Amino acid sequence: MSKLQAVPPSLVLPELLAQSDALRVLRRDIHAHPELCFQEERTSDVIARTLAAWGIEVHRGLGKTGVVGVIHGRPGPRAVGLRADIDALPMTEHNQFAHASRHAGRMHACGHDGHTAMLLSAAQHLAATRDFDGKVILVFQPAEEGGGGARAMIQDGLFERFPMDAIFGMHNWPGMPAGTFAIKDGPCFASSNEFHITIRGKGTHGAMPHLGIDPVPVACQLVQAFQTILTRNLRPIETGVISVTMIQAGEATNVVPESVTLQGTVRTFTDETLDLIEERMRELSHQLSAAFGATAAFEFQRNYPPTINHSAETAFARQVMTEVVGPERVQLFEATMGAEDFSFFLQHKPGAYFVIGNGDGTHREGGHGLGPCTLHNPSYDFNDELIPLGGTFWVKLAQRWLAQP
Repeated sequence: MSKLQAVPPSLVLPELLAQSDALRVLRRDIHAHPELCFQEERTSDVIARTLAAWGIEVHRGLGKTGVVGVIHGRPGPRAVGLRADIDALPMTEHNQFAHASRHAGRMHACGHDGHTAMLLSAAQHLAATRDFDGKVILVFQPAEEGGGGARAMIQDGLFERFPMDAIFGMHNWPGMPAGTFAIKDGPCFASSNEFHITIRGKGTHGAMPHLGIDPVPVACQLVQAFQTILTRNLRPIETGVISVTMIQAGEATNVVPESVTLQGTVRTFTDETLDLIEERMRELSHQLSAAFGATAAFEFQRNYPPTINHSAETAFARQVMTEVVGPERVQLFEATMGAEDFSFFLQHKPGAYFVIGNGDGTHREGGHGLGPCTLHNPSYDFNDELIPLGGTFWVKLAQRWLAQP
């Protein structure tokens, strides 16, 4: 446990330390066999088989490849949900160590393999001891990376089939010291939205632009105009991001193209801000194009809503973190414009989403890529030293939550 020497050993359950080697092997097996959203067949098999071997009630098929485990404690009316995501990303891994991805173009670059291992660590202990009242609902969710697996599980009846009083989720956070946690009340992750705009003009010879309607300068003006939405339409204390990340036009240097497409993302912490941005983007697209004699087709897709923690559950989770690692190792999470589909769960149930420090990357074994150990980076790897710590936190949180009056 070299990376956690600063954490008193008494704060990590001895039983979880004893099983950490086996769960490290399991985590690395999942890492070596990454599967994309709604394709997590092997991963789901591994999870379901492991839970069943520990005597845990297993349910499959929610959200297509999701797995739900139910651990029954002493008779009690309450239930708490603990969630881990299980999918990988469509990117090629640069690491060369033994447990690197065996499938080109697929990689666990966000640590979902580690999230799964931490929850399994807690599940094994909770199933062996049953030292709680009520039920612990283990939610192994597919398709977090763009597929909306949380929404799919809800649509398949997650909360009707498995009633729970609250649900909690945890993500690793590179750059934050191992052995620390961070949490924030209210908005902590932004909404994720996409836009696709096609500006149509009139193609012509590049040497005779007066004979056509050039959509390229329209697109250039539009990219700049979008930023005025943030600086002149939003209140200064509101937060929003508009990023045009793709511009596609033309096939030859001497031809004014017929059309230009713009694509990108919009991020906000509130629906009200998002409504305003979408409306102004649509108006600017049509009106600015018309001013140049061109036309615009505007499409806007809302993917994930903002992740907004509930106050009581946030305070409760912070209290458990403090108990596990001490107050000096519990930080205030700085809200990020990244997105997380745990937001769908929080729209239906009280709960909180928080992070556990993954360290600075020095935990990686020889053969790792040259890039930093950051999320969605081809040189990333989860810090296995977190498995017993994360598992301990889940155990404590479940026990304390279910012990409440």
